[in-house]
Amino acid sequence: MIYSLRGKINAIEEGSVAIEMSNGVSYEVLVSHPDDFTMGEDILIYTHEVIREDEEYLVGFKNKDEKLVFLSLIKVKGLGPKTVIQALSTTTPENVMNAIASNNVAYLKNLPGIGAKAAAQIILDLKGQLTGSKGNPKMYDEVYDALKGLGYKGAAIDRVLATINEPNASSEEVLRIALQKLRK
Repeated sequence: MIYSLRGKINAIEEGSVAIEMSNGVSYEVLVSHPDDFTMGEDILIYTHEVIREDEEYLVGFKNKDEKLVFLSLIKVKGLGPKTVIQALSTTTPENVMNAIASNNVAYLKNLPGIGAKAAAQIILDLKGQLTGSKGNPKMYDEVYDALKGLGYKGAAIDRVLATINEPNASSEEVLRIALQKLRK
C-alpha cells in the first residue's frame, strides 16, 4: 500500500494531479481540489490506493484530516471512492465532520453524488466516530421542525439548511440565519 508520495507537481488536470518522483516516474493521483496545487510545487501528498478487478488508481490528500474523512466515508454502504472524492470537491473535511456531528442531513445531501438516503446513512454510520467536530446533534432537526411549524415547505427548508453549517451556533442563531435566507 502506498501511504504517501513526495515529489513535484508536473501536471494538473480536472480531478487529478501528476506527481513526478525523484527517479523520473510520475504518478497520477485523483484529488478533490486540484486548484490547491501549483505546477512545479514540491509536495508531500497522503494517498489511498484503490485496487479493483477492473481498475487501479491513487487518491491523494493534502492533509491527514481529509484522508481520515475520505476513509470513513468510503466505509459507508453505497459510497465508493470516486463518489466520495467528488463529494469532497465542494466542501472541506471540517465541514463534513461538523455536518455529521450536528445531524445536518440537508448539508450532506447537497454534496455531489450524495442523496438523501446516503446522507442519512453517513450520519447513522459515522456519528461520533470523526473527532474534532462540535455541535448540538439535534440542532438542525430542531430548526427544521421550527421552520415547518412556521409554514415553510420541506424542500425550501432543506435548500436553506444545506447552505448553513454552523456547528458552534445555537439553534436560535441557525433559525435566525435560515429565516433571513428564506425571506430573500
